[in-house]
This record gives sequence, structure tokens and C-alpha cells, in this order.
Amino acid sequence: MKIRKTAAFALAAVIAAVSGCGGAPGDTQEKKEIRVWTTIGTKDVTQNKLNEWLGTQDEWNTKYTITVSAMGTGEVVTQFLTDTEEGADVFNFAQDQLSRLVAVNALSAPGGVFLENIVANNDEGSVQAATQDGKVYAYPETSDNGYFMYYDTSVVSDPSTLEGILEQCQAAGKKFFYPMQEGWYTVSFLFGTGTECSYTCGSDGTFTDARCSFDSDAGLAAFKAMTAMCSHPAYALSTGTDAAFFNPDGGTAGAVVSVPAEAAVARKMLGDNYGAAPLPTFTVDGVTYQMGGFKGYKLIGVKPHNDGDTTVFCHAVADYLSGEEMQLARYEADGWGPSNLKLQQTDTIKSDKALSALSVQFGYCTEQGQFPNVFWDLMKAFGSDINSGKYNGASDEEMRAALAGLQNDLLKAR
Repeated sequence: MKIRKTAAFALAAVIAAVSGCGGAPGDTQEKKEIRVWTTIGTKDVTQNKLNEWLGTQDEWNTKYTITVSAMGTGEVVTQFLTDTEEGADVFNFAQDQLSRLVAVNALSAPGGVFLENIVANNDEGSVQAATQDGKVYAYPETSDNGYFMYYDTSVVSDPSTLEGILEQCQAAGKKFFYPMQEGWYTVSFLFGTGTECSYTCGSDGTFTDARCSFDSDAGLAAFKAMTAMCSHPAYALSTGTDAAFFNPDGGTAGAVVSVPAEAAVARKMLGDNYGAAPLPTFTVDGVTYQMGGFKGYKLIGVKPHNDGDTTVFCHAVADYLSGEEMQLARYEADGWGPSNLKLQQTDTIKSDKALSALSVQFGYCTEQGQFPNVFWDLMKAFGSDINSGKYNGASDEEMRAALAGLQNDLLKAR
């Protein structure tokens, strides 16, 4: 998108009014550096595409330069919570951190044509993920913040059931890799049996309410399934980024639960045996459940500025980064799944095995809301205990006691 000078002045007023930023556009003798943070896998393509884009912006290319650096999404939020001023001008983050960033005034909300583009060009879930209390605070970047299963079709011919996958991997001398020590993945069993855990977050970023039903018959069923999987000889603990274990030269993986960004590695390792599928079902005490999980999004934020022209320019950068051209570039560079409606309907995206599997899996998933950091710590500890074998052979009563303790801690985690 190329914004002409007259439009830039008008948009400066819109952005200032919406975001609470003062100041007016003004000329500057030296170019001002605008810092952008993105993930390491998309750093180079982001820098190159922004350089090309800035070269077409006659009203801004003599006033600004753009420097792109790699920064993990978790580190982004930590930096802004520690010192907003030192944060990048434009940055990407996971949608469950929106409330925290709003609370510390780290987000300049888009207005005018920028807001119109967000609503018109992205799927509803991603727009809602960028919204708090009815106000859009960020730009959708992906609709892919979730996980599914990659598998070797020469090892796993039927990826539909967890029990079957484990048996097929064992028969072939391979492993089923699952990130049990990561709370983001542990909930797939718990949500799969119908339990819930959610938090209500106020506009100031504080958590005001919590709901959790892990201490239940449904929670017990999930607990039993997790324990059974981790005690199976074909199970292996992973980090969620283990597609390299498909290596044809002595690789140990038959199937790996992971994220879309691992697709390129999985395709390279597996070749003609590359497969992707939604998470499987599992059966406990004669009842079959579908594994669930979180459905989430990545967003792009703009840090508030007092100078109106800089504010508009940063929003123009974010608008470009969230647009069709850049979403396609990130997909091609690192497999990111687009939130852009037009791209989602292209043959390229529709034929992508990984994104197709994720799309099906999202139908079984819970929208990822706002969670306190201690939630992830507690779930990690719970998964680590299961992975270590702590509950192997535990009675139903012992498992229910553990679930009651976990639920109590989660309800207090505000």
C-alpha cells in the first residue's frame, strides 16, 4: 500500500486520536531508524521485503530507515513489560499476550484505513484475537498458532488413533515424539476429554476470574491417557521442534507432534513419505476422545510514539507486514499460515499438507485466550511429572488428588 502525503496527514490525526498519541507531522534532516522485531526464521525475508517496500514510499523513504532484528515472541513481551521505551517500534507477538501489552500502554491502536484493512482482509478469528473490550489493538499476522502431527507414511499407515500410532512406531523400531513437558501441548488431552481452564482478564491486564474443571471424571480420563502414552516404549519426549528426527540417515521418529514452521524440515527429511494429519483420538475405559489443543494467532503491534508522522509510518509498516504480499512471503520462507482471506483460498495454501492438517485440528481446539504466566509453569510441572513416570501405577484416587491440587493452584493463579 502506498499512502500519499495528504492521506498521511489525515491519518496522523486519526491515529493520534485512537491511540492517545500527540504531536504533528514534521520534517527531519536525518533519517530516523525504525526497529522491527520478528522471529529468526522470517528475519531476512522481512528485512528484504521492507527495503523494497520503503523504496516505493516517496513521502517516507528520505525520512526513515528500517532495521529488522530477530526476537522470540516470549522475549518481546518480557522486554515491553520491563521497559516499553526499549521495545521495537513494530513487533510480532502471540495473541495471548495482548492484555499485558495493552496494560503497559505498549500498543498504538490502528485507525482509519489501517483498521479497515484489518477487518476486511483477515479471518474473523484473527481479528478477534487482536481485539480487547471491543477495540482492535494489533494487526493479524497468522492463523496458525497451533499444532498437529507430522508422520512417516512408511511407518504409520493409519494416523487416526494414538494407540495405533504407538503400535506402528514400535513395530518399525521408531518413536512417537510428543512435548509432554510443555503446557501448551499437555492441554490437548485435557481439552480433548471436555475439561476447561480459562481466565478473565480486565482492560488493565489483571486477571479477575478463573474457571477450571481438571478435577473431574473427564480430567481423570485425560490423566490416564497421558500416563499410558508416556509409559509406552514407543513414546519419546520432544520440544515441539523435532522434525529433524525424521532424518533418513538413522532418524528415530515415526511421528512428531509439532508446529507449521517445522513443515520444511519434515518435507526434506521424509521426501515421498511425508505425511501430516490432525492429532489422533485416544481411548480410555472404552470411551474414545479426540485430542484437542489451543487455537491461536500471531499479531503485529505498533509501539506508541509522540510524533504523529512516525506513528503513521509505523502503522504503515505494520499494515504492509500484515498484508497479503508479506503473509505469502512468510509462508514461503518459514511455512507460516496466513490469516489473509484471499491467501487462504489459493491452491497453494489449500494444497499444503501441514496447513490442511492444522485447519482440521483447529476444529477440535479451544481459542487461546489470556493466561497468567504461572499457568504455563504449573502445566509444565504437571506434564514433567507425568513424563518422569511419577504416576505410573497410580490409583484413580491418587490421580484425582493430584488433579485437585493442580486445579486449586490454577484457580489461584491470578
